[in-house]
Amino acid sequence: MNGSAPPTRRPGPGGGLFLLGSIVVSLLAASSAPTPLYATYADAWHFSPITTTVVFGVYAIAVLVSLLVFGRVSDHVGRRPVLLTALALQAVALAVLATAQGVDALLLGRVLQGVSTGGAVGALGAAMLDVDRHRGAVTNAATPGIGTGSGALLSGVLVQYAPAPTHLVYLLLIGTFVIQGAAVLRMPETVRRTPGARAALIPRMAVPSGLWGTVLTAAPILFATWSLAGFYGSLGPALARQLSGSDSTVVAGLGLFLLTVTATVSAAVLGRTSPRRVMVLGIAVLMAATLAALAAVATGSAPGFFGSTVIAGIGFGAGFQGGLRTVVSRAAPRERAGLMSVLYVVSYLGMGVPSVVAGILVVHGGGLVPTARLYMLAVLVLSAAALIGLLLTKRSPSAGASYVASPGGQARATGDAHRGANVVAPGCR
Repeated sequence: MNGSAPPTRRPGPGGGLFLLGSIVVSLLAASSAPTPLYATYADAWHFSPITTTVVFGVYAIAVLVSLLVFGRVSDHVGRRPVLLTALALQAVALAVLATAQGVDALLLGRVLQGVSTGGAVGALGAAMLDVDRHRGAVTNAATPGIGTGSGALLSGVLVQYAPAPTHLVYLLLIGTFVIQGAAVLRMPETVRRTPGARAALIPRMAVPSGLWGTVLTAAPILFATWSLAGFYGSLGPALARQLSGSDSTVVAGLGLFLLTVTATVSAAVLGRTSPRRVMVLGIAVLMAATLAALAAVATGSAPGFFGSTVIAGIGFGAGFQGGLRTVVSRAAPRERAGLMSVLYVVSYLGMGVPSVVAGILVVHGGGLVPTARLYMLAVLVLSAAALIGLLLTKRSPSAGASYVASPGGQARATGDAHRGANVVAPGCR
């Protein structure tokens, strides 16, 4: 141990992962909470579906910019300062949304949410890996789905049945972030402060030179799976209402909720299966589910649509966690936050770009159902391309390499981690 710097402490795996995972859930729940309210805002402020697309787009852009600018900062200043700043900014964003009186405030709130979320997810993902390499990777894959789905459904329930629909959900989330901030203050830091924080603010794709091949193998899977999540977040609510004949905000959020909850279960169940096998399975199931969803839309079947959504969730959870584990299990500790940010950039591009294009096509193209068919066909093509690329990619000789901490604090390669196990020298936990 280096006596010149105090040792970092790792929180207990159970409690530490629960806290960090709960913050991911809360952040992404907050990001999807406005979704059921867009119709309410449109009626009150008289804006078109294009404005809704712009509101969604500015959030996605803010996340991407924040990931690139702030994604590596926690590797230098520590995880806790970044998380505390992000939680405080998220509370401010929710206060703006809770008091919004027009589109300008809605846009500002979404931008602040995007900056907060983008700045936090890299640090959160890295901190989970700091606590436990394997369980952290699985938690990284499972929690985004829980947050995205639960936020939309909870918001829909509150809008439908609770008073003050444009205020209550935001106030509840602010209270959640205050509690989590207090818990982060008590959380042990997992990395040492090192110079270079200012340089880390210069945007770049922080992929270690030896991992580019692995990232390029996983990127199409991440993009394809999150493009499907973007479908359920953008066109899914309106499509669910049309197929079911219901105007309920709960029904509108049900598709995204089913997708993400099933994805979470899938990620947990398949957490010990080899990442490559999980990716192949996930993409194959995703393709089958997309075909089933196309058939359901063609026949106007609401049960078929929601049933295919459950199947799609299995593919989403398997494909996303397989791609994530393939990459992060081979990263050294100082590479984790930047690398996680890169993976989230790919994921958010997959979710954001097709959704924005779809919103424009709904207004200026053929309407909701034709656009939904075109979107699902695009997901099918993306999934097929990802599967073909994965099957054609040979395993590299270092496919099992991961990192362990040597007694001198230097990361060195080991051939163990078929499952991404976190092996460290005695006394370094």
